[in-house]
Amino acid sequence: MNDDLAVLAESADLECKAAQGADGQGELPTDFWKSYSAMANTQGGIILLGVQEKPRGAFRVAGLKNIERVRKALWDNLHNPKQISINLLAEPHIQPVEIEGKTVLRVEIPRASRQQRPVHLGSNPFGGTFLRRYEGDYQADDETVRRMLAERVEDSRDERILKGFDFADLDMDSVMAYRNRFSAVKPGHVWLDLALPEFLERIGAFGRNREEGYSGLRIAGLLMFGRAEVIRDALLNYMVDYQERPEPKTEKRWIDRLIPDGAWSGNIYDFFRRVYQKLIADLKVPFQLQQGQRIEDTPVHEALREALVNTLIHADFSGRVSILVVKRPDMFGFRNPGLMRVPLALAVQGGSSDCRNRRLQTLFQLVGYGDHAGSGIPKIYRNWTGQHWRRPLLYELPEPEQTLMELRMTSLVPAQTLAELEEHLGARFTALPELERMALVTAIAEGMVSHARLREISADHPADITKMLARLVKDGLLESDGIGRGMVYFVPWMTRPSPTGFAGDQPEASTQDNLSSKPGSLTPELSALTPELSALTPELSTLTPELDLPLVAESTQFTESQLNILRELAHSVRERKRVSPEMMRSVVLSLCSGCYIGLRLLSELLNRDSDDLRKRILNPLVKEGLLRRAFRRPNDPRQAYTSSLIQAATHAESKK
Repeated sequence: MNDDLAVLAESADLECKAAQGADGQGELPTDFWKSYSAMANTQGGIILLGVQEKPRGAFRVAGLKNIERVRKALWDNLHNPKQISINLLAEPHIQPVEIEGKTVLRVEIPRASRQQRPVHLGSNPFGGTFLRRYEGDYQADDETVRRMLAERVEDSRDERILKGFDFADLDMDSVMAYRNRFSAVKPGHVWLDLALPEFLERIGAFGRNREEGYSGLRIAGLLMFGRAEVIRDALLNYMVDYQERPEPKTEKRWIDRLIPDGAWSGNIYDFFRRVYQKLIADLKVPFQLQQGQRIEDTPVHEALREALVNTLIHADFSGRVSILVVKRPDMFGFRNPGLMRVPLALAVQGGSSDCRNRRLQTLFQLVGYGDHAGSGIPKIYRNWTGQHWRRPLLYELPEPEQTLMELRMTSLVPAQTLAELEEHLGARFTALPELERMALVTAIAEGMVSHARLREISADHPADITKMLARLVKDGLLESDGIGRGMVYFVPWMTRPSPTGFAGDQPEASTQDNLSSKPGSLTPELSALTPELSALTPELSTLTPELDLPLVAESTQFTESQLNILRELAHSVRERKRVSPEMMRSVVLSLCSGCYIGLRLLSELLNRDSDDLRKRILNPLVKEGLLRRAFRRPNDPRQAYTSSLIQAATHAESKK
């Protein structure tokens, strides 16, 4: 049964609690409810009562002598709204199991639906809502709770009609381009004879609030056809970004970039039109004829188009992350702010849809872009794997909330990877069983491999995968890093990924788990909170020998537009004398994304005393592993900070 615990720890979000009570007979621990709330608000998980995990990854089975007392207390409190806001459990979710001859209580916490979140302790969601982060339970800040509440009551986030916004806020070139496309897709449609205001109303860009008696642009209409500077009046964090990178590396160089810079409208429709043409510019189209006409559209074109539309219509435009599309010789990457509204496994399977921006979805569908609800992502997977390329990756990151998709143009078993393995291992590699060979191939092709990724691309039992990975580590063919669900594996001769990204861009969890990946497993272009801040000029961004990221000590090292973005991020703190520690921590982590920010510059941006900032905020964040210092001595006069992760920071410290 120890093997079963190991499998569980590596394949699910697992929390173990001794639950012995003062008399040693068994008692429901008070911190159970924080874990219940945290798991329900994220991806669900399993709590074992009667098992102690100390240290991390080491299990000791204590058992429960009076299991019925624990179970009764659990059921009583599940139906007590003063204890927890909602009961998500049924009888099958709470079951006694035997481990090492002792009885423990297995409690399976399902993921709460959008309409059930936030799941919180007591009657107040503010202060009582918890989230599962890095295998721990953390109190959600007020901004996150408000976003959950909005997601719960707003089926479509782009439906709302805006006061004070009208046709003058639209980019008419974008509107006419859309209408021309509509005419080409639906020739002779009756809406084409309508005046422009009426046409915009019929397609859903313009509407009327009948309860309050006013008309105006819907959020969808502003996003689709507005000007970027006007869009930001309604949606402060709005940002779209396309980057083409010359090599399959983690360095932050681009040879082509598209952001709202005043040279074009900056709206969603123009971004889609321009970026799609850039994505397909170098695709090799096989010569095909249909009814005497050459077919220019291939399954790859269709997959890229669908991925781009999905990125835009599922984005949470109130989130803190930009929409980002990356093109590299080896892959295409798509990122949108906000988590998926349905479990990722269901999204990949198809048939389940809960689009965040349904008006935007309709606007794209009216001109022939985007598939029917619930079928877009399966089509992307089907078209991509039909090219015999590696299975797409669709995954989420919890902080800040974002959804990413990576479409790799590498074969299932790249010849270069096989050659590398045979060079290092010789006949030893060919003698390995198929699952072992698959693990090593994936570790090289994708930069790392995990239990989750192997479950996705193989049909082997999770217990067999766990034993196989342990065997490869024991034989020196793989090296491991992390604990439990965060465990990842690398081949010994490859350079380990830095705390800011992995050479192979592989996240530690996959769609089959519907689990969140750690941000440290992303390439910088997909993990940076604000990629627009990373484009420092070469002379200003030169790395010192001991640093892995640029260090910015003075505001003059940023361009004016970059500095304005930082000031906007810091605005909520700088303009107030008092803010909550949670808000201060969140803003600091946002500012320190993508490079090292000097203490004096942080103090200036936040309008706070530098010593107080270091003692109250920065040092605790470093201790928790959420920030990294540029230099070892905490009081180094050159000291600067960058956002990190617990696991990435732990890994970096272990290498010192």
